[in-house]
Amino acid sequence: MNRFGSVLQTNWDWRAAGNFMFGGTGCGLILMTAAASYPASPPLALALPALAFIGLGLFLVWLEIGRPWRALHVFFHPQTSWMTREGSVGTVLFPVALAGLIWDIPALVALAGLLGLTYLYCQGRILLASKGIPSWREPAILPLIIATGLCEGSGLLLLTMYIMGSAGENGWVLFVFVAFLAFRTYAWLSYRDKLNVSKAPPKTLSILNGIHPVILWGSNIAPLVLLLAAMFIANMTAMFACIAAVLVVLGGWYMKFTIVARASQVQGYSLGKLQKGRPNLKPPVRRKPDKFVF
Repeated sequence: MNRFGSVLQTNWDWRAAGNFMFGGTGCGLILMTAAASYPASPPLALALPALAFIGLGLFLVWLEIGRPWRALHVFFHPQTSWMTREGSVGTVLFPVALAGLIWDIPALVALAGLLGLTYLYCQGRILLASKGIPSWREPAILPLIIATGLCEGSGLLLLTMYIMGSAGENGWVLFVFVAFLAFRTYAWLSYRDKLNVSKAPPKTLSILNGIHPVILWGSNIAPLVLLLAAMFIANMTAMFACIAAVLVVLGGWYMKFTIVARASQVQGYSLGKLQKGRPNLKPPVRRKPDKFVF
């Protein structure tokens, strides 16, 4: 098949990418913060950054619209639009989380964590629903987006806990971080392989192949090695875990920015293989007259 018209989409730029970058991080962070603190409410130093990341992502989308008051239109199609569902979940998440933090209601904080996971799922479905862009419509992008958000949230939570000196109270976070990172490594490899099999536009594959060494080795394999080393070298645990967290978060942001803003070529059209020579013309089919019997 010959392909043409595989040009970069122009509807979403770095501001839309910022929603997936920062919003996904905030969703993973609010979920992990709620889980790490339950059955108590988390300290504000852990929960507020998660809401700030989600708010920053939504603010960047609001800037991209051009006519800010058109943002209200996003709530008009909950039956068909995953973007509407994302905005609706975000609208509920903020008051629920703030109420749980202000009035010290752990159940509301836990609910906010589940809403964060739902918000992250909606982000993946937004990309999956964009059927005209091969790098977004690939089903493997959904687990990749979810795994990336969970990794970023776990990494930032672990980093904040080490800074606050409370990492020893939730040692399981380190093991969950390793599991999520292994999942993201698999999801990234699966995503690239399936794009190759489905023959995505060459430009898309070239861009993703260009960032592959950084994503695989720099933000997945290297952090995994550091985290595994942190489990066995007690006096280096904090340093190795913090370095791994920074690499995971920065790598996740770089990957999502690339997929949304750079490797988002439009499918275009496909033509079958053209054959040389004159077409074979078949004689017209002549229909015999009907016989009427009186």
